[in-house]
Amino acid sequence: MKTAQEIYGLRAIMEAIQQDKAIDKIWLLKGQQGQLFKHLEQKIREKGISHSYVPVERLERFSNQNHQGAVARIAPISFVSLETLIESNADKKAIYLLLDGITDARNLGAIIRTAAAVGVSGVILPQTGSAPVNADTVKTSAGGIFSVPLVKVNHLKDAVFLFQAHQIRCVAVTEKANKTAYEEDLNESLALVVGSEDKGIQKSLLQMATTSVKLPMNDLMDSLNVSVACGVLLYEIQRQQYYS
Repeated sequence: MKTAQEIYGLRAIMEAIQQDKAIDKIWLLKGQQGQLFKHLEQKIREKGISHSYVPVERLERFSNQNHQGAVARIAPISFVSLETLIESNADKKAIYLLLDGITDARNLGAIIRTAAAVGVSGVILPQTGSAPVNADTVKTSAGGIFSVPLVKVNHLKDAVFLFQAHQIRCVAVTEKANKTAYEEDLNESLALVVGSEDKGIQKSLLQMATTSVKLPMNDLMDSLNVSVACGVLLYEIQRQQYYS
């Protein structure tokens, strides 16, 4: 099974960025100085790569190699361009998943596994604030991660704008919706926006959605695990599109 790979050192990471490698995250040493380090910081910001500043002890947990104050993790899969993905599905009924604030790798893997089972055309993740695409994600997806195209965008709002420009309806899943998913017509190309069970979809993104739906819920519970909720919604979409 393909797993994430870590690379060490300022020049090695710079080279990976220049070659457009699918970098999942970069850890940088707090307080690090120097021209090359600052150049790397600039490239990270330009590319919108997820990163954090950590003490030296955190970097040394990765390896005893000479890390020079920087460690990067290469994703175990490649990401595709959202524009290319939309164009490649222009002649069919496509379902896309936009995942907002899904920070647990196993939840992400479980969602991708279901997405693969129902033939989702692509899963869109934000560059920051998302679960890492690591070995746990790959394992939990049961191989589904290799059959569903993945996209990373700087901001999910950018993805929503692009979907709307292509007349693809963006449907947000929120308990604040007036209609359930069973009452909404979902028999068309859709971009389904899902948030985490604790925070939900960020307000600014929710306001951009074309429409909102919810899942009916017993009063004893106020939410479902996000991967379970995704599974219910995706199969309802499949039911409407192929079996009704």
